[in-house]
Amino acid sequence: MRDEDSTESPTLQQVGEFAVIEGLVRDRRQPAAVTLGPGDDAAVVSGSDERTVVSVDMLVQDRHFRLDWSTPYDVGRKAIAQNAADIEAMGARPTAFVVGFGAPGDTPREQASALVDGMWDEADRVGAGIAGGDLVSCPQWVISVTVLGDLEGRAPVLRSGARPGSVVAVAGDLGRSAAGYELWCKGIEDFQGLRHRHLVPLPPYGEGAIAAAAGALGMIDVSDGLVADLRHIAEASVVGIDLSTEALGVDRDAVSQAADAVGADPWAWVLGGGEDHALVACFGDDVPAGWRVIGQVLEGPARVLVDGKVWEGYAGWQSFEQR
Repeated sequence: MRDEDSTESPTLQQVGEFAVIEGLVRDRRQPAAVTLGPGDDAAVVSGSDERTVVSVDMLVQDRHFRLDWSTPYDVGRKAIAQNAADIEAMGARPTAFVVGFGAPGDTPREQASALVDGMWDEADRVGAGIAGGDLVSCPQWVISVTVLGDLEGRAPVLRSGARPGSVVAVAGDLGRSAAGYELWCKGIEDFQGLRHRHLVPLPPYGEGAIAAAAGALGMIDVSDGLVADLRHIAEASVVGIDLSTEALGVDRDAVSQAADAVGADPWAWVLGGGEDHALVACFGDDVPAGWRVIGQVLEGPARVLVDGKVWEGYAGWQSFEQR
């Protein structure tokens, strides 16, 4: 355990479930959208739109994070960030999170507190709150996060709306998390910025709503890999997508030195690396500021090309593959 380990901290088992929960939620400040927070059988969350966007994701210790790499605070930030990105990809604004946390009884309370601090800090970055949750005993850390979002009167941006002739643009960075992962695996302590980007992603908060207001036709967050995630748009919209390596050169350049250090192909990170949680969208007209064009939408069949050719390299993460 890095930084957060403390042999003097009482454990979750010693403190007890309800005392732990009370300590985790005491004096937390909720945004206006959370009209009733933790303390009753359920929370109450308001919204300006009669529709609510909902998504859920899970993180399992040693599968999605490692406590010998990440501090509990980092894990908390990551858990919130990756869920917020899903709401952003629908063109909505995250308003509230509900968190389930399972951990062994001998987990120090300080670690649970640091985890929740990270969650609250990341939620605050998007103007949302943590409305409630649950705490259970578990053989290892398991975190389940449900996020609610407000469309604020906008239509949701679906994966099925891309049309031939439109362009593909990205907000955020690509390949950084994959680079950081390889650096951690190889024990290379240089490139601290990339190493940290694997532990804590930086989604482009607010850009989902901006894209929706600008008329985005289809959008997704890059959680599994650029090629893999754009394939979902291609299949849902029955279109082809052609990416430009020239337009993606800034991403390649950002990770090229790290790739040399570990003997990797930087394009595998840019095109196949996930967990950056950048947003990728298709636009028919003007692309909003903060977005950069990286490709174009073609007539079907559904496929994703790179410089007009099928990408033969690593295309992206799958949940049940070995890692």
